[in-house]
Amino acid sequence: MSAAARTLLAFAAYVLVLGAALGLAPNLFLSAFGFATTQEPWIRLIGVLVLCLAFYYQLAARHELLAFIQATVPARLFVVACMLVLVGLAPLRLLAFGAIDLAGAVWTGFALRLQPRPTPPALF
Repeated sequence: MSAAARTLLAFAAYVLVLGAALGLAPNLFLSAFGFATTQEPWIRLIGVLVLCLAFYYQLAARHELLAFIQATVPARLFVVACMLVLVGLAPLRLLAFGAIDLAGAVWTGFALRLQPRPTPPALF
């Protein structure tokens, strides 16, 4: 398994835990991080979506899906940018999750840069 795939597999484990917490015990999770608890179903739905991301990440990592691994870097940076915008609307502690996304994206990006590029086929 390449270094880039391992970074995505590690991020998948984090996302799996996050999704399970949001899906199975959202109020425990929310109160632990100082957010207001809720009875709305949306937080559980977000947990399900996050679990789907974990599934995609681990699948891409295990199968060395390079295009997907590469695409996660700008996507995770976009999440961080959105969290920075939302800080005006949400508590500052939301940035802790953005920091994890940022660290994961940077780690994967560096691993991709260090990964040897395949040699293009010879023309003749």
